[in-house]
Amino acid sequence: MKGMVFTEFLEMVEGQHGYELVDQIIEDCELDSEGIYTAVGTYPHSEMVQLIVALSQRSNIPVPDLLHTFGRYLFDTFLSKYPGFFKEADNAFDFFSSIQEYIHVEVLKLYPDAQLPEFRTILKEERQLHLVYESDRKMSTFALGLLEKGLEYYQEEADIIVENLESDGSKVLFKIMK
Repeated sequence: MKGMVFTEFLEMVEGQHGYELVDQIIEDCELDSEGIYTAVGTYPHSEMVQLIVALSQRSNIPVPDLLHTFGRYLFDTFLSKYPGFFKEADNAFDFFSSIQEYIHVEVLKLYPDAQLPEFRTILKEERQLHLVYESDRKMSTFALGLLEKGLEYYQEEADIIVENLESDGSKVLFKIMK
């Protein structure tokens, strides 16, 4: 997992809960990196899991809620660091449909070792979009936060229905309806 995700997560925790909690969750975990991350580094996904679980235990916020909040937070980071991705699309459906075939292709050019989730568009109509999220990392609530912020960015209102296609959360269908 790219280091930017780790650095942004720790910045979010610090901004919302203070530096002491950041220090505590790092100390709670047995991290090979010792909690020292660079934005361009690559780190095991297991370290992110440990950090999120430790934050959940310390804050009494459920893991899915933390992932959801982090997805919403990270959208703003992506917007500020990669504004061109957002200017290519005129609306949220076009943007969401471009994740796999355009955005992830460009991300892999910058970070060839990035391990990205898959977002397949299986239905796209004027008022309805169906995306399948697939990842062994099982972070669909994180993806949901990103999608919600995407709708806000494009100033569009829609309902998002989430259906697990695999019981372990590795494959999820997002039905987005305006």
